[in-house]
Amino acid sequence: MAVIFAGMKHSPRIISLISSATEILSGLGLSAQIVAVSHECDFPAEVTEKPRVTFSRVDSSQTSQAIDQQVRDVDESSGLYGIQRELICDLQPDLIVTQSQCDVCAVRFEDVAALVASQQALADTRLIDLNPHSLADVFDDIQRLGEATGTEGASGRWRARLQQRVANIAEVTSKLNTDERPRVACVEWTEPLMLAGNWTPELIELAGGRCPNPPGAHSEYQRWDEVLAYDPEVIVISPCGFDLPRTLLEAQDLLALPGWEETTAVKSGRVFAVDGNAFLNRSGPRLVDSVEILAHLLQPERFRQPLVPKGSAWCTFPV
Repeated sequence: MAVIFAGMKHSPRIISLISSATEILSGLGLSAQIVAVSHECDFPAEVTEKPRVTFSRVDSSQTSQAIDQQVRDVDESSGLYGIQRELICDLQPDLIVTQSQCDVCAVRFEDVAALVASQQALADTRLIDLNPHSLADVFDDIQRLGEATGTEGASGRWRARLQQRVANIAEVTSKLNTDERPRVACVEWTEPLMLAGNWTPELIELAGGRCPNPPGAHSEYQRWDEVLAYDPEVIVISPCGFDLPRTLLEAQDLLALPGWEETTAVKSGRVFAVDGNAFLNRSGPRLVDSVEILAHLLQPERFRQPLVPKGSAWCTFPV
């Protein structure tokens, strides 16, 4: 990939339209070059003061069931998210980073591409879209953005450090027998019930568990009777886009499910809530933190508590 900023006489200007890219760019030392972010970008702290150039058409303050219905009812011509077109043009970015992985998670790639193609003010703007389905894809995104922005040295070193942390866990869990790996159900949405797909099954496997969903496939709705038949030994509740307090609130719906109290996970006290917005659901570098959290939850006798503290990132449910 050509270096986008090569030969540039002014300080490069970057717009990030997805929170994972904002984290990567900031980790590469490019926070000062980020001139605008999406409405969901909240980490690291310095990006929260940046202008917001996307907005949601979904009222996320409603219940999980109501949010799901809003997503189903949205006008496909407009999509779930909108773009502040005039502001983007006024900012004249040299680079826009967006995604093409999930239209429910962030602004559609097609909408961003159409904007760039139609505006003279964006004639020199380069567009990069991220489309990760695995942990390796996330590491590749770090390298791609490093190469594109002339920070390939920093990106290579960072990628190697993250990969080593994962390798340290895999060195232990790769030796586990099947019966040493607990059956895990990771709930990505509570009403209607959805189990996590994409990279999450891979993270569970790396952390020493077993997962009913195949890695790399999109998350799908799941019948509760199928989950009961699987009888998870560990349940991780991590609704997409919710922080830990909101997760604990939405998780109350699960308590009323028939047979909930009879699952092995509930009877053994191994039901956990995790801040999915910061960790499991976000396809950025903190997926490595997510593996470390899961390793402790699934294999506590082999992995001590991670640096990410209990109580802010994760907790036992019900508390």
